[in-house]
Amino acid sequence: MTPDEFVALLRDHWPRTLAALDPAAREQLASALRKLADSTEPQAAQAAMRGLRRVLRDLPDEHPVTRALRDGVRFAGSVDAPLLDRQPLLALLGSLQGPPPLDPVRARLLAAPSLPAAGIGAAAGDPRLIRLRHPELGDRYPRFQFEEGTDRPLPVVGVINRLLMADRDPWGAADWWLGGNSWLGGVPADLLGSVPDEELALAARELVEGD
Repeated sequence: MTPDEFVALLRDHWPRTLAALDPAAREQLASALRKLADSTEPQAAQAAMRGLRRVLRDLPDEHPVTRALRDGVRFAGSVDAPLLDRQPLLALLGSLQGPPPLDPVRARLLAAPSLPAAGIGAAAGDPRLIRLRHPELGDRYPRFQFEEGTDRPLPVVGVINRLLMADRDPWGAADWWLGGNSWLGGVPADLLGSVPDEELALAARELVEGD
């Protein structure tokens, strides 16, 4: 893969990439892209690409950019040819101004009713609860995790969140709760209280053990 092809891939998955990076990593990404855009010598461009690799190495394993980095990015062609097309790079740099865009899945999950950390008292920080990071509002806890009208976590939610490893993958756990589930015939979060807790836990266990 050439640098131009890599930049095109990065552009195609830009919202998903930015959503996976914290503010410090986005600043480092902007610096690496700027150095790449300003490079006029192969050595400088290669150093900038190494900087990009360092910033993006913590992306999830299944991310298309991660797979491309594993395959390698190589410079090729005539020494008299331009190193790379700078216009796509400048467009990416321009989009880094302001809050990062959300990928559609995370946007959907953050749109569900939720509570701030200040609204759940001692439960804030409990690793058994799903905590989602909103780019503007900070930490949010999906509302379904608590007894109606209270800040008390539902015991079954803690049990299932442990099965789903919500402390390591809160977005995946939230997607299980807030997405359709063919095994249960509905959205798990909507079925709390109407479907036995044991059946909800069994559905989550089937997912985990099936993987």
